[in-house]
Amino acid sequence: MNSAGGAMIERKALIFNIQKYNMYDGPGVRTIIFFKGCPLRCKWCSNPESQSRGYQLLYKKDVCVHCGACVPVCPVGIHSMSALKRHELSRDIACIGCGRCEEACTVSALSVVGEQKTISELMDIIEEDRPFYEVSGGGVTLGGGEVLMQPEAAANLLMVCRQRGIHTAIETCGYAKSENLMKVAEFTDLFLFDLKHMDSVRHYELTGVRNETILSNLIMLLENRHNVMIRVPLLKNFNDSEAEIDALLTFLAPFRDYKNFKGIDLLPYHKLGVNKYSQLGRDYPMEGKPDLSDDDLDLIEKWIKEKDFPVSVIRH
Repeated sequence: MNSAGGAMIERKALIFNIQKYNMYDGPGVRTIIFFKGCPLRCKWCSNPESQSRGYQLLYKKDVCVHCGACVPVCPVGIHSMSALKRHELSRDIACIGCGRCEEACTVSALSVVGEQKTISELMDIIEEDRPFYEVSGGGVTLGGGEVLMQPEAAANLLMVCRQRGIHTAIETCGYAKSENLMKVAEFTDLFLFDLKHMDSVRHYELTGVRNETILSNLIMLLENRHNVMIRVPLLKNFNDSEAEIDALLTFLAPFRDYKNFKGIDLLPYHKLGVNKYSQLGRDYPMEGKPDLSDDDLDLIEKWIKEKDFPVSVIRH
């Protein structure tokens, strides 16, 4: 909380989704708060609407009936009708998140991505499922996007959860200022930390950033005894070879026996979210078919177990 002119101003987070009853992203039954904004541009990203720090519009062209109801209600002129009476949407104009076009659309062809929520509002939602956390050993996971793009709001929310005895976890790509990472680490019970590729050049080619900062931040977390679960998004012909898995395990070997090293989760590529790209006016950037078969996944799991690392394949 901050004060201005004697009044208390509560910190807000820009989120794009809240998911309840999650069983994959941390122990027990969890509530996932998805923060908007991400410094990476992974070609396989299943939440492309999470990448921008601003509001965005998802537009289903195949659903739109071109009635024009959205045109007069938009205060910034994003919507218009062509000479052929067809709806047009300008991606060059920034959405302000007012939601008026979404309300005016009678066929649900439009939806605004991004919502400001206060910490109190988020805690009210989180507290609704406290009985499930207590029975299952679950809690709250902050995901994204990238949580560390909004470090103050994330730390504030995690602190309140910690004060109320709710288990906290963060999903992170690890690409952030170290001071922001440690700011949230104070209130985080478990980090779900992505390692996408050990070769920095290849990492840059498919995510838009190099991995030196990511690896440095991971070492800092482990050496400072913060609980870390490594998560590896697996894609065919990207990071699934025995040599690439061996490079990953070689890097992690010094930490294998740390009590705060919680093992490795393998996350197979999936196509969930592909349709969102067209709704954002974008092409899906992942080429080829990077799916792995069950036999592929079993083999990779075997390689990791042979090096005495705890490992699980997360199949949604």
